[in-house]
Amino acid sequence: MKKVLFAVLALALLVTGGFAQDKKLTIGFSQVGEEGAWRDAETADVKAVAAERGIDLKFSDGQEKQENQIKAIRSFIAQKVQGIILAPIVETGWEPVLKEAKAHHIPVVLLDRNIKVSDPTLYTTFIGSDFIKEGKRVADWVGKATNGKANIVELQGTVGAGPAIDRQKGFADEIAAKFPGLKIIKSQSGDFNRAGGKQVMEAFLKSDGDNINVVYSHNDDMAVGAIQAIEAAGKVPGKDILVVSIDGVHDGFQNLLDGKENYIVECNPLLANKAFDAIARAVIGETLPKWTVQDDAAFDQAAAADFGIANRKY
Repeated sequence: MKKVLFAVLALALLVTGGFAQDKKLTIGFSQVGEEGAWRDAETADVKAVAAERGIDLKFSDGQEKQENQIKAIRSFIAQKVQGIILAPIVETGWEPVLKEAKAHHIPVVLLDRNIKVSDPTLYTTFIGSDFIKEGKRVADWVGKATNGKANIVELQGTVGAGPAIDRQKGFADEIAAKFPGLKIIKSQSGDFNRAGGKQVMEAFLKSDGDNINVVYSHNDDMAVGAIQAIEAAGKVPGKDILVVSIDGVHDGFQNLLDGKENYIVECNPLLANKAFDAIARAVIGETLPKWTVQDDAAFDQAAAADFGIANRKY
């Protein structure tokens, strides 16, 4: 009888985008933490869409620690949620807790970051962008903008995080295949936040300031910090040192318009509707693709000016 009720409620969610006040799905959302503007936008989107659809959302901030996220998932299971949304901080170490969720027939949807497991049935689908493709797109732009010759420093995301691993790989593979004159002379994690990006860039400038032509940042927030460090060192970001990054958040977009950044590949954080739809489909027994791909745009300074910052939703 309970399974039938869940099916009816999930179908109502899919058809109408919400429920009557006395008919709610309870869904847990384990978020990475507060890395920056992109992550804040994703959290706000999930909360807003849950409210619009009449979903009882159980939210947990992992504070950038995997152990906190694992505790949250176990708490969701104990609360008998009908689905779990997980934005995993790292790729590995999830199998034991996801086996517990599977044993309780709770579908798990991965949001914006994928994981590595031996049993792919432990999660329903991964909803997110192609991070390797993002890295390749940035590399292609840098190669063309520099005529294939430049010294690059790389600001990596959190160690072990899927986007950091794939954005590094995509970029490195593309320059190895197409642009042998592009050299990554320094590469270090800035943990996807502004303070980390600034600190790492300060160290890069101190040791190799005169040799740096390009900064490749795995996200906009670290690029913002890098720009601050470049300016403090008496150089002009966007001219003396080209700055490229991934995400497309408001502050990164503004840096394009101000000429301080040169190119951004978008990574849209507004994934909540797809996530809740996926859980609803899983509850009624549908089989979903293992990857629900989010298609994204890319902007140089001219394209950003044409698009206009007023049209940015995050």
